[in-house]
Amino acid sequence: MGSINGKDIHKVVVACDAGMGSSVMLASQLRKQLKKYSVTVEHTPVNSIPGDADVVITHNGLAARARAAAPDKIVVPFQVFLGDPAVTAVVKAIESGGEVSG
Repeated sequence: MGSINGKDIHKVVVACDAGMGSSVMLASQLRKQLKKYSVTVEHTPVNSIPGDADVVITHNGLAARARAAAPDKIVVPFQVFLGDPAVTAVVKAIESGGEVSG
């Protein structure tokens, strides 16, 4: 489990299983929140996490698969698709330069 400073995050990936609903909404919300920080947000299947991702945000039930698919990435699991404290902490770290662990 590593960490990264929020100022060093340039790409966030929202990884999901197969659906296109709630995780797409989360990715869209993050895109809007992080646009002014020049952070790219992508939505991808959990088994296809791109190599240039700095942080992977995924539902708690998929965290183990995300870590297996991208063992060198910071994986941040969440419980609720909108308004989850773990996702809010990532946004705040990018805004203020705090640490993101995963």
